[in-house]
Amino acid sequence: MSRIIAGAAGGTPLVSVPGSLTRPTTDRVKEALFSRLDAFEVVADARVLDLYAGSGSLGVESASRGANTVDLVEFDAKASAVCQRNADLVNGVVGRKVVTVHRSRVESFLERAGAGTLWDLVFLDPPYPLDEPGLATVLALLQPFLAEGAVVVVERSARTPEPTWPEGMERFAERKYGETRLWFAEPVPTDSEAETESTEPAGQS
Repeated sequence: MSRIIAGAAGGTPLVSVPGSLTRPTTDRVKEALFSRLDAFEVVADARVLDLYAGSGSLGVESASRGANTVDLVEFDAKASAVCQRNADLVNGVVGRKVVTVHRSRVESFLERAGAGTLWDLVFLDPPYPLDEPGLATVLALLQPFLAEGAVVVVERSARTPEPTWPEGMERFAERKYGETRLWFAEPVPTDSEAETESTEPAGQS
């Protein structure tokens, strides 16, 4: 059984999604992942987005560790119900509604995101049937909503290739844990943004 590893709700058992449609992140991988994220200092007070949330394990772990808001996005009815149960568990412990569950396809959720919406930490653990072009499409939809200094974590099978990063996002680290590979990416200025910065007049002293 999966559990929350650390923070306000540390040790709390999580509800799992029945069946084999989801691929839950193991506690070993989750512990290693959050150890790195803590080193990056991106969890506390963060606005977190957990896409293809499954049971919501990564999102609620973030909430337990001090994230400011967490959005769990899951389309499958059974998984989204489990997300809600785990969200209720953590929200109850921390004493406020940190975690919100959205039953939606990931693409539709990102297409509906309002102007000015920004996230500091994003998890993507897409199902096996999502191919590389499909993942590239989702990453491109996500890119405009990344805050400065944001971290994007993509969890995939160790046998899959590196994701195709859109303009404005690039990989800065990767780690392999058994059959799981984690890709870490961050927002970077696009060519047009860099050109705009280079042509802006210098300020007067």
